[in-house]
Amino acid sequence: MSDTSDFEDADRGFVAELKPGVVRDADGKVVWDNDSFSYIQGTCPNSVSPSLWRQAQLMIKQGLYEVTAGIYQIRGLDLSNMTLVEGDTGVIVIDPLISTETAAAGLALYREQRGDKPVTGVIYTHSHVDHFGGVMGVTTTEDVRAGRVPVLAPAGFVEHAVAENVYAGTAMGRRAAYMYGAALPRDPKGQISAGLGMTTSTGTVTMIPPTKDITTTGQQEVIDGVRIVFQMTPGTEAPAEMNFYFPSRRALCMAENATHTLHNILTLRGAVVRDAHVWSQYLTEAITMFAADTDVAFASHHWPAWGTDRVTEWLSLQRDTYGYLHDQTLRLLNQGHTGIEIAEMLRMPPALEKTWHAKGYYGSVSHDVKAIYQRYMGWFDGNPANLWQHPPVEAAKRYIDAMGGADHAMAKARTAFDDGDYRWVVELLKHVIFADSNNDAAKQLQADAFEQLGYGAENGPWRNFYLMGAYELRNGNVGTPTVPSSPTMLAALSVDQVFDAAAFLINGPKAWDLHLINDWIVTDENTTYRTELNNGVLIHYAVPSKFKGPAPDATFTLSRPTLIAVIAGGQDLTAAVQSGQVKVSGDPTKLGQLIAVLDKPDPDFAIVTP
Repeated sequence: MSDTSDFEDADRGFVAELKPGVVRDADGKVVWDNDSFSYIQGTCPNSVSPSLWRQAQLMIKQGLYEVTAGIYQIRGLDLSNMTLVEGDTGVIVIDPLISTETAAAGLALYREQRGDKPVTGVIYTHSHVDHFGGVMGVTTTEDVRAGRVPVLAPAGFVEHAVAENVYAGTAMGRRAAYMYGAALPRDPKGQISAGLGMTTSTGTVTMIPPTKDITTTGQQEVIDGVRIVFQMTPGTEAPAEMNFYFPSRRALCMAENATHTLHNILTLRGAVVRDAHVWSQYLTEAITMFAADTDVAFASHHWPAWGTDRVTEWLSLQRDTYGYLHDQTLRLLNQGHTGIEIAEMLRMPPALEKTWHAKGYYGSVSHDVKAIYQRYMGWFDGNPANLWQHPPVEAAKRYIDAMGGADHAMAKARTAFDDGDYRWVVELLKHVIFADSNNDAAKQLQADAFEQLGYGAENGPWRNFYLMGAYELRNGNVGTPTVPSSPTMLAALSVDQVFDAAAFLINGPKAWDLHLINDWIVTDENTTYRTELNNGVLIHYAVPSKFKGPAPDATFTLSRPTLIAVIAGGQDLTAAVQSGQVKVSGDPTKLGQLIAVLDKPDPDFAIVTP
């Protein structure tokens, strides 16, 4: 705790703050309130890990900061940072936050201090929503389409951004409510941070597709007179991600591949499992490509590192963190240990344990180890007793019966609570609650134990998960605070992705006996697509020019935006036909039959109760 260098770095280059630190939408609703974290100061209360308290004190610093000559950052106005690089005629925006409102507020703060410079380019470092969702707060689709504002992103950006936010977006969004704790009270017994930032903003999410893909390491581009050298890093913190270097500024952007925390190999909200091995390798590549010529390195979260030696040390320790986790998990799983066992066994090297930026504020050694195990070995630990387990409710009924009933299990849980064995308390009571969801005494005791686990957690998402579990047990389901699949997100769907998204919603049993063949003439792509529903599976493909096959039940002629609106956006098909947006030949009722077997996702599904 005597090492205050992070506080010095977090304050370095401060220019001005937003006063008050509150951002509202057009209707006056608060979408970001950094001032609500003002209680995070002074001595750490006993309801918070001192280490997490320290991290939160660093992250609540808000405002405009100079990174180096011509490069500025907006921090503390969302989960992520927005970086602004001054060019010959305007400013290039890197990662425009989650919401248009916070991004616009950040750009306005910059302009108050640096002049009313136009935005002359946008760069998305990777495909997570906190790095592109606010783009329409800094530019417009008209300026992008006119070529005035190029938008650069790593190859595969749109595919992965859409897949994450649309395909599994409902479930991820619901779990993100737990991970980021946005609904928790703002006090020392509530929301402290998410480790990577304080929490997520809740404004308007948008997306403008890139106009230029970065495809290879070493690729160079010039935006508004600024030369940029790129390094592709797919499979690291995101499936599509890149680092890049500004030679004239001797400045290196590390995206989210090196931050001031141990990151996630698999986030608790859900995601594709990341590759800790290639993550470590790409950090080595960044060191060899750029570090010797770098005076400052900054990222899409937290604060920069200055000085060639410190940059090299920071990147090296971050690399060693992911490399050690990966290699030691592999060593131990090849000795027969399971993921949950390795998570309890593995200790990080002393040099990494005593390094602040390698501590588990966002990722954790425990759940990163389990993710690495999952990447290689899957969900099954090899023990046949775990091959065909009962689902939670049925297992719970049997556990409670074996323990002599709920009263006996509750007595055991109360004893464990008094002994401080909170992990065992929540395990016992999980079964009591899933066997009888009306057992209020079990819910209250489990909430008490969740709170104690949360208060002791160094990891921000762990704390939020525990405290959100307690909050919902006491107050009921809060649902999903954010809606990542916004209209502009849906508008970026390709035709294949529209049909993929529909296929994932097919209620298989309802559709078993249906056989539907529809053709879709997409006018703005001059292509005909066929969808075929059979055996509860919706397949789709572009129809080749000399295609020989059965005649379709119906053919629909429409534009891609109308297709998106009808299939993914909930627009009424009959109204679209009557307005002329959709032209139909054949039997139009066949599409209605298809839409009738599409299930609606549930953004409010239960987590801590059955």
